[in-house]
Amino acid sequence: MDLAVVGAGVSGLGAAVALADTDIDVTVYEKGSVGGRAATRSRNGCAYDSGANYLKSEDETVNDLVRSLGEEGLVDAEKPVWTFDSAGEIAPGEDADAHKWTYENGLAELGERLAERAEAAIHTDTEVESVASAGEGWELTVEGETERFDAALLTPPAPVTANLLAGDTEATAALAAEARTIDYRSILTAVLHYSFPDEKPYYALVNTDNEHNIGWLARESEKAGHVPEGESLLVAQMAPDWSAERIANGVEGADEAAELVADLLDDGRFADPDWTDTIGWEHALADGTADAMTVARAAQEGLFVAGDWTVAGKSRLHTALRGGLDVGAAIADY
Repeated sequence: MDLAVVGAGVSGLGAAVALADTDIDVTVYEKGSVGGRAATRSRNGCAYDSGANYLKSEDETVNDLVRSLGEEGLVDAEKPVWTFDSAGEIAPGEDADAHKWTYENGLAELGERLAERAEAAIHTDTEVESVASAGEGWELTVEGETERFDAALLTPPAPVTANLLAGDTEATAALAAEARTIDYRSILTAVLHYSFPDEKPYYALVNTDNEHNIGWLARESEKAGHVPEGESLLVAQMAPDWSAERIANGVEGADEAAELVADLLDDGRFADPDWTDTIGWEHALADGTADAMTVARAAQEGLFVAGDWTVAGKSRLHTALRGGLDVGAAIADY
């Protein structure tokens, strides 16, 4: 069987890994680079995880896979995550024993290691324009050319998946309609660098009442190899409404974010970073889960989907990876 996978985030790569020991030929198309939200940027000797900040260790199947990919360079942000509320009141958290994994070179290495493990042809910088039924199989329009496969797996966010589908069968039309019902929260990530060290008893702060303009504030210096000694780098993931407004208007927002960070930490030094970076994630967090029966009907025709919007629970990197592994196993039985 020939399978096309659209998207080389951890869901798509997880499915490819699950199929590595089968006789299914897997071809992966990715419009950017592998890893999706397991993204890392580097600047001035710093590496920083600009999408997902780490991989949680809540799933033993995922844990075993990550370890099997090689533990060299695997690092853990060992300090706990603390909390804060709308008034900026910071309080201790309770996750000191949970792993918060990344790599010395950044979380993007997870995608690279998964891609290496998968026995698949992976085409990066390659955009799929549409997916349509071919009667027995599926036709993908890939940069103007038609490619035919026995089955297809779509892993982009729900709105992107809906736009890819031609909706030329009852099942695909229903799947596209279902995908359009899934709302997403946008997240603007502001990266703030400082030339002084920043010692705190926590790795990160998370807003618990969803009433603050900062949703998450992480200290990248807690990850080995990410920040040179004597410097500090903060990764602020801003609240969805605050983020959506600025992403829509093309506003970078780093200066505003720095002011908010300085106020939260009650330290005016943080209002004036040495340098900044911003990354806008329009489809960061899925609100809602696709109807399982609609997904199952499409799968009966050889059209599979994976990603945040297809699994119950919070949008997290480990759940996306586990979802990819699970759908890969289902495809093997198709």
